[in-house]
Amino acid sequence: MSDLLYSEEEEALRSAVRDLLGDHCDPAGVIARVESDAPHDTAAWKALAQNMGLAGLLVPEELGGQGATHREVAVVLEELGRFVAPVPYLSSAVVATEALLECGDAELLERLASGRAVGVLAVGLHRAPGTAFSVARLENGRLHGQLTGIADAGAADVLLVPAEDGGLYAVEAADAAIAPQSSLDLTRPLGTVTLDGAPGRRLGESAPAVHRALRSAAGLLASEQLGVADWALTETVRYLKDRTQFNRPVGGFQALKHRLAQVWLEVVNLRAAARSSADALSTGEDVEVAVAVAQAYASPAAVRIVEEALQLHGGIGMTWEHPVHLYLKRAKADSIAYGTAGAHRTALAALVDLQAP
Repeated sequence: MSDLLYSEEEEALRSAVRDLLGDHCDPAGVIARVESDAPHDTAAWKALAQNMGLAGLLVPEELGGQGATHREVAVVLEELGRFVAPVPYLSSAVVATEALLECGDAELLERLASGRAVGVLAVGLHRAPGTAFSVARLENGRLHGQLTGIADAGAADVLLVPAEDGGLYAVEAADAAIAPQSSLDLTRPLGTVTLDGAPGRRLGESAPAVHRALRSAAGLLASEQLGVADWALTETVRYLKDRTQFNRPVGGFQALKHRLAQVWLEVVNLRAAARSSADALSTGEDVEVAVAVAQAYASPAAVRIVEEALQLHGGIGMTWEHPVHLYLKRAKADSIAYGTAGAHRTALAALVDLQAP
C-alpha cells in the first residue's frame, strides 16, 4: 500500500490553496455571497482554475493539464471544504473532467483544464456510482427533457448530458434553460436543466463515463467532508479556549474535553478513510472498495462532527452571522451526494461478499 501521509508537495499545495481562499472566502464574505443572486465566487474560481491551474490537475499534460493525481485533488478539496468555498471545483475539475477523460474528448478537456470553461455533468447530485440516472430524449438529433438536482448547473458553460441512446452529449449551456432549485447547501447551488431541441455533440458512451465520474466524485467527496470536519474541530477548540464561565475557559471542563476527544477521534478516522480513497483512485487498486468504505464512514461522521461543533458553540452557533450553519448544511448535503452511506454500505457488502442475513 502507498504511504497515506501527505508529501511535501501536497503540503505546499495545501498552503498555497489555503492562502488564496483566505483572501477570497472569509466567512462573512461567503455568507453575503450565498444571500445574493450570484452565489458562485467567480473571482475565487478564476484564481484557482486559471491563475493556479488547479482545474486541470487530473488532465494529462499533453492535453493542457497538470498531469497530477487524485491525491493532489484531494488536498485541494480539503481546503475547499475548510472554507465551504462556493466554487464549482468538484463539479467541473473532477466530475465533468473524469467523464471527459473516459470519453477521450481532447477539445473539451483542454477548455476545462485551462479554466476558461466550467463543465457540469447533468446527473443528479444524489446519484450513487453504478445506479440508474435520468437521461434526455433524442429526437432528430436534438435533445429534449428535464434533468433535476444538477449541482452547479448555474455556473456551467457546457453540460454533459446522457441521452436515451446510451450516448453522452456536450451541450452548450446557452442552448439549455437552467433554473435554480431550492437547496439546503447554499454554497453548492442546484439547478434544473431543461432541454427543448438543444443541439449536442456525441462524446462517447454515457454508462462508463458516468460511472467513472460518480465513483471519483464519491471517493474525493470524503476529502471535502474531511475539510469541513477539520474546520469544525479547530474552530470549536479555539472557541472553547476563549469562552469563559465561572472565571475559567469552558474548554477546561471535563465533560467538554471528553466530547472534543471523541470529535478528534472521528476526524482522525475520517482522514484515514479519505486518504485511502484518494490513494486508491490514484493507483487504481481496490478502488470500488476504498470509495465505498470512505463514503460509508465519512457521510455520517462529518454530520456528527459539525453538529457537535454547533452545540459546543452554544447560542452563538445558532445565529446566522456565525458560519457554522454553512458547514452543517454542507455536511448534511454531502451526506446524500453521490450516494448515501447506506447505499455505499450495500455496495460494499456486495463487493466483499458479505450479504446481510
